[in-house]
Amino acid sequence: MKQYLDLCQRIVDDGVWIDNKRTGKRCLTVINADLTYDVAENEFPLVTTRKSFWKSAIAEIIAYIRGYDNAADFRKIGTKTWDANANENKDWLANPYRKGTDDCGLIYGKIGRNFPRPDGGSIDLLRQIINNLSKGIDNRGEIYTFYHPGAFHMGCLRPCMYSHHFSLLGDTLYLNSTQRSCDVPLGLNFNMVQVYVLLALIAQITGNKAGQAYHKIVNAHIYEDQLELMRNIQLKREPLPASQFKINPDIKSLEDIESWVTLDDFEVEGYQHHDPIKYPFSV
Repeated sequence: MKQYLDLCQRIVDDGVWIDNKRTGKRCLTVINADLTYDVAENEFPLVTTRKSFWKSAIAEIIAYIRGYDNAADFRKIGTKTWDANANENKDWLANPYRKGTDDCGLIYGKIGRNFPRPDGGSIDLLRQIINNLSKGIDNRGEIYTFYHPGAFHMGCLRPCMYSHHFSLLGDTLYLNSTQRSCDVPLGLNFNMVQVYVLLALIAQITGNKAGQAYHKIVNAHIYEDQLELMRNIQLKREPLPASQFKINPDIKSLEDIESWVTLDDFEVEGYQHHDPIKYPFSV
């Protein structure tokens, strides 16, 4: 929690105003932020200075793992985070690759589970990684990526957190996640939970211990219409004690995640939080 608040304060104090072409808004921006989450000690990085809808964040990462490309599927599993990007983005609505209502195109998990090969066909990056980690193999390139510049025009949004690099030392699994762009008041709250959960979940299904997750953000920003809420409300609140996170121990394979896992298989204990803050969302 302290890492999150320190970054928010850094942006407020040291950020530079940048015009964002996609949203038509100004952003107070800093470059490079590094956060660490100790999954081994169950230090769950859930924001307490406002209410966090952590179930939606977990639903989204499960949807990525399943390779979803339709907002309706995201909603069914428990998150509406792709509704606006699929149905309100003017550029995407006019895109000839859009298949209709709720279609997101080639986004996140759709790419990561079917990464196109130059010579034809595709690679299931996540399946390959899990097979290796389950055998105790780390080839220094266990990278689950959603970033494919040749496919950007075929999706409603470029991936923000685009790379997850797993590393195995003995029987302890680590994760380095890289994010090119981050809406700190809204998105980072989700992203911190997702990095933590991804390491915890992959460690569990590959039979390894979870270590630390390292989260690098390249461009961290607060939109102009979010600044007063951050500066005058959230940063003036005192953080509350951390909560604990639990995963159903019956989840033992990638197939389990793909088939029967729901939000009921995840639990947060002792979550204390301040009132919600309704930050504007930029499409």
